[in-house]
Amino acid sequence: GRAAAGQRARGEAGAMQSALFLALQHDGGRMERGGRRRSSEAEEAEKGRMKRTIIKDWKTRLSYFLQNSSNSTKMKSKKAGKHRTYFRPSPEEAQLWSEAFDELLANKYGLAAFRAFLKSEFCEENIEFWLACEDFKKTKSPQKLTSKAKKIYNDFIEKEAPKEINIDFQTKNMIAQNIQEATHTCFSAAQKRVYSLMENNSYPRFLESEFYQELCKKTPITRAAQGT
Repeated sequence: GRAAAGQRARGEAGAMQSALFLALQHDGGRMERGGRRRSSEAEEAEKGRMKRTIIKDWKTRLSYFLQNSSNSTKMKSKKAGKHRTYFRPSPEEAQLWSEAFDELLANKYGLAAFRAFLKSEFCEENIEFWLACEDFKKTKSPQKLTSKAKKIYNDFIEKEAPKEINIDFQTKNMIAQNIQEATHTCFSAAQKRVYSLMENNSYPRFLESEFYQELCKKTPITRAAQGT
């Protein structure tokens, strides 16, 4: 009888040990899962902070470019110029920009957003050169045409220019000759090259950017765009 009782006691002790082991294992797993959950929550919070910082930077740049394009627009009334505001596009409008690069460039807000994006990628000289060429083509006075051609050459084309664009040596040489007697087509080849560079490289990256994705969502980052 004593032997049986001893066996029973040993069996109970073994069962308790097994139960304790299982309980510890279970708690350990729970703690590990809790740790994983906490770390993933911390990662998510960090991602959220980074996203907010990126978007805040974007809004600052965007505000600057919108203000700039508003100031450069010649308006009959100075008052109207001061109070001009470009409102944030609807998600449907923003989605149109992904259909064609021209759709983006033709929209004041879209152009400002794209310039802000290029600034973040340190290649804003491309869009600035393109805009300078667009302005140059609209110039009517021959005197102004020559002075503008020289300025564009000094700013964007010549070696070590402050905003030097990435075009081949032959095109640069051709421009240097053409600006002596400037015509509206002086920069045509270079402008096409830069347009193509933007369309094939920066434009697809802009469409994938955090900021553009936010513009296409139904919930806005801000209620209205920054104005002047």
